[in-house]
Order: sequence, then structure tokens, then C-alpha cells
Amino acid sequence: MSLRAHRPRRLWILGLVSLFNDMASEMLYPVLPIFITQVLGAPVAVLGLIDGVAEGSSAVFKTLFGRWSDRLGRRQPFVFFGYLTSTFSKLVIALSTAWGFVFLARVLDRFGKGVRTGARDAMLLDLSDGSDRGSVFGFQQSLDSAGAVVGPLIALVLLHAFGGDIRTVLYVAIIPSLIGVVLVTRIRDQPGTVKAAAAVARPVDVDASTGGPGVRVPLGVTLRGLPRELKVFLVASGLFALGNSSDSFLILRSKGVGLNLSLVILAYVAYNLVYSLGSIPAGRLADRFGARRVYLTGVAVYVAVYVGFSVNRSVAGVWILFSVYGVYIAMTDSVSRALVGGFIEDDHTAATVYGLLQSIVSVGLVAASVIGGVLWTVIGSWATFAFAAAFATLALVVFVAAGPRRAVTASTGPASP
Repeated sequence: MSLRAHRPRRLWILGLVSLFNDMASEMLYPVLPIFITQVLGAPVAVLGLIDGVAEGSSAVFKTLFGRWSDRLGRRQPFVFFGYLTSTFSKLVIALSTAWGFVFLARVLDRFGKGVRTGARDAMLLDLSDGSDRGSVFGFQQSLDSAGAVVGPLIALVLLHAFGGDIRTVLYVAIIPSLIGVVLVTRIRDQPGTVKAAAAVARPVDVDASTGGPGVRVPLGVTLRGLPRELKVFLVASGLFALGNSSDSFLILRSKGVGLNLSLVILAYVAYNLVYSLGSIPAGRLADRFGARRVYLTGVAVYVAVYVGFSVNRSVAGVWILFSVYGVYIAMTDSVSRALVGGFIEDDHTAATVYGLLQSIVSVGLVAASVIGGVLWTVIGSWATFAFAAAFATLALVVFVAAGPRRAVTASTGPASP
């Protein structure tokens, strides 16, 4: 039965888990830069350091735990522990009295993301029949982004109800995060996954020339063994991430242009609303016309938005740019995972591959956020956005120049009827 006719229960649960977790995270995200810099007194450069190191700390864990998930043939325990860890980190943030505690909490939160990401994406890939990868990932991302719409709105209501007390928002954000953890307990690994994956993880005796018994060859994921197209995508993604600094800078820039905290939150909501509404259509476009084409278009939109933020001086411009920013993320986030899914020849290595992708991106984000903070402090806000646009353009050039050499698969070309 097709995904469009019937969405599996597991997909709904994963989507709802993402919704509640992102609702909690996005209650914090618009107010956290203000909390760190104004309530806790940290400079803007420290904000970039916190976001960058937090992302970077999870880099190695995404590959490590993804590979561990493949070897054990288990997904659910990694997803559960990952979300539980991120929930605990929100409590630490709410109790923070100095920016150092927020730093530790953000590292803990990213550690949780590192634990769960590969296993969760592998779960999603298992729900696809090959022709609907974009739709599967797009549906999950749509619910995830819906949480990013509701979360900031709840934060806005709480700020008005409690006289602008940001810490109240931090405490309340723990509740939806806990709901997400409870929902994860309703998910079970698919029957047969453990046995099949464990078999793949074990070395087998084969002869190198005849395929018969003889040589011990460990099965698994190695960089040399990855498809050329996937290697190109990983390189381009790393370059893109190197300029893709934290969205906290967009929030600070919007406030600097003239928006008050409430309007900054609403602009951020507009971005996430476009993101949520656009994720499913973007996924369907990827299934029909090719994930590669949709992804490249999204990166081009990103370049335009960051050039816009580097030169914009108007309040109206902020609203427009944040909305268009939602188009970019809808066309790249879930679509990139669908695109990578087309390069995975063995589903029992999926968590490792997805973890590797996220690790590379995280390493780039470390440098991007730190460099972005330094550029902002030393030169000006425009330099942060110009730097991001330049590296996104470089990534686009690399991806286009090293185009595919083989026939496209279901995820990189039109779906078969």
C-alpha cells in the first residue's frame, strides 16, 4: 500500500515525537540568544562558541552510534535514549545561572541528537519502498517543523503572561519534551531487523576472486567503499555547513534591525510555518523530479537569503527573508536525507551512513558558528552572512560540477509508475 494512501503507525509516532521534541526546542531557541547575552551577560562571540562547540561535540557520536545501531540491529533504544538525554538538557538550561551551564546543557542536548539521529533516519528509510523516500522524510519533517511553529508561539504567550520572564519559558519547555520521550516507548523495532542486521555486521568467509570460502572480509561502511555520488554529496555538504552558521545570528540580526523580542519570535514562527507547510510538497517534488534537483534549488535559495540578510536594513525585509528561508530548509533538510537514501545499497548500514552525513555537517557547523561570531564582533553582522553565502555558493559549484555519472535511482529521478 502506498504511503499516500496510508501512513504507517510507526511513521505517525516518529512524526509526533519530532513534533513534541521540536516544540520544546523551539520554545527555547528564539529566546536563548537573548537569555545568554542579556540575562547571563555573555558576549556575542560566546554565543557562536556555544552553538558551534555544541554541534561539534555531537559529530563523532553521530557516526559512532549510527554504526553501533547497525551492528546491534537495534533502532528504538538509541532513539529513546537520545530524546531522553535532550530532555534532561532542557532542565539544565532552565536551572542555569551562568552561560557555562548553558554551554554544558547544549553539549548534552547535541549528544542526545548524536545518539538518536542515525537510528531514527534508518527507521524512516525502512518505511519507504524506494519510490516515496521524499514523501516519508517530508512527512516526518513537516510534523517536526509544525512543532517549531507551535513552540515559539507558546513561548510568546508565556512571555506576555509572565512579564517577559524568559526562565518560565525554559521550565515549561521541558513538558512537551517529556511527552516525546513517552511516545518513543510506543515504538518497537521491526521484526527480523535485529537478526538481519546482526548477520550483516559479522565478517563472512569468501574468496576474493571466486566468492567462495577463503578470505575473511568484514562487512560494513568504509569511505573508500562509498558510491562516488555519495562522496561528492558529503564533500559539498561539509562545505555548505562550513558557512551555515547558527540561526541565532539571524535572530540577533532581526532584533538589531528594529524588531522587538515578540516580533522576532513571530518572524521565526513565519519561517517555521513555511518550513512545515513546504516539507511534504518538497518531498513529493523530490520523488517526482529528483531529490538532487530539488536540493540544489534549495541551496540556491539559501544563498539568496543570506545575501539578503547581509544587506537588509528594513523590518519588512526581515519578514520576507525569514519566510523565504523556510522555503530553503523545506527543500533541503528532508530532501537531503531522501537523496542519501538513494545511495544506500544495504539498509542495514543506513544508520552508519546517516550518522556519517550528520557528523560531517556538525564539524562544519562548529567552524561556521565560531567564525560567524568572530566576524560579527570584529567586522560586523554583514560579514557573517556574506561568509555563509560564499561557502554555500562554493558547495553548489562542487555539487553541480561533479554531477552524477550513473543512471538515477528512484530517489534521484522521477519515481516509477
